[in-house]
Amino acid sequence: QVQLVESGGGLVQTGGSLRLSCAASGTISSINVMAWYRQAPGKQREWVATVTSGGTTNYANSVKGRFTISRDNAKNTVYLQTNSLKPEDTAVYHCNAVVTPPWGNSRSYWGQGTQVTDSS
Repeated sequence: QVQLVESGGGLVQTGGSLRLSCAASGTISSINVMAWYRQAPGKQREWVATVTSGGTTNYANSVKGRFTISRDNAKNTVYLQTNSLKPEDTAVYHCNAVVTPPWGNSRSYWGQGTQVTDSS
């Protein structure tokens, strides 16, 4: 089994910054793609950013230039640096990881989420 635990969310004023973290633990041989998604109240979950095991990144247009995704493969951890936050960034942020176990097939896992709220 694999667990993903997010941290770093909180209350921030418009224009502020937060650094989100998501650590994966459990039976892991390798982690392929790691990503962040978010879900605002009353809306569907939307993709925010992705980073591959090789470090290639992609971003949703709504966060490009403001958010930076990165990962530490040795720690099985993915980060999301959020800058210049806007009210529309308020959401629960979830991380996702495609994990390959020592045996068997790769599988996608989700974390429980961390709340980011623009307080303005």
